[in-house]
Amino acid sequence: MALPILESAKFETVIPSTKKRIEYRPFLVKEEKILLMAQESKDPDQILRALKDIIYACTFEKVKVDDLAIYDMEYIFLQLRAKSVGETVDLQLKCSECGKDSPAQLDITSVKVQEPAKKVDPKIELTESIGIVARPVPVKEIGKVSDKAEDFVKMIALCIESIYDSDNVYHRKDVSEKELLAFVESLSRKQVEKIEEFIVNQPKLSHLHSFECINCKAKNTVTIEGLQSFFK
Repeated sequence: MALPILESAKFETVIPSTKKRIEYRPFLVKEEKILLMAQESKDPDQILRALKDIIYACTFEKVKVDDLAIYDMEYIFLQLRAKSVGETVDLQLKCSECGKDSPAQLDITSVKVQEPAKKVDPKIELTESIGIVARPVPVKEIGKVSDKAEDFVKMIALCIESIYDSDNVYHRKDVSEKELLAFVESLSRKQVEKIEEFIVNQPKLSHLHSFECINCKAKNTVTIEGLQSFFK
């Protein structure tokens, strides 16, 4: 006689960048095990693979995680975590007055993707006849770069969706990586700064949290950003 199969509850959320409504379920014990093993490894690539696999499975294999913006992936996982483990997380936040850590509890259902104060047009003119159309770096590309100085050119290149001049549009899928990197290396400092402005002014998973320090009783307000910051 076969054992009964438990039905998972279904919930809905919206992908921040596209406003598309999707269904999801809480992650199961087997998926939580994969995540815990990845976290214990402290390997960023393994953690990313675990996040992608869990989101794909928990959205009934309908969300192409590789095509999401990074903040989309972070937001969706936060919704999964809230329904799977609990809606609150315990954090250790540093007091701005005494510098000591203080415990704080955060309701992660209140965390949203915050739009930038300044909206930057993705169509960026570099000269009178040449420009680019920029894009948020998709999840499938984030493992290709690091914070190291030598990856700076790669990071700029990853943000280019297409290049145009007065006669043609050159889409990144039709251009080799070598050509794209050579194009970025030919830019001036001021031209790169225009692209950096687009990168900096992207939506972020962010939350403004207030707490009282248990050590010196000072009132603090901190900005918590990025998925890893919500699980310290």
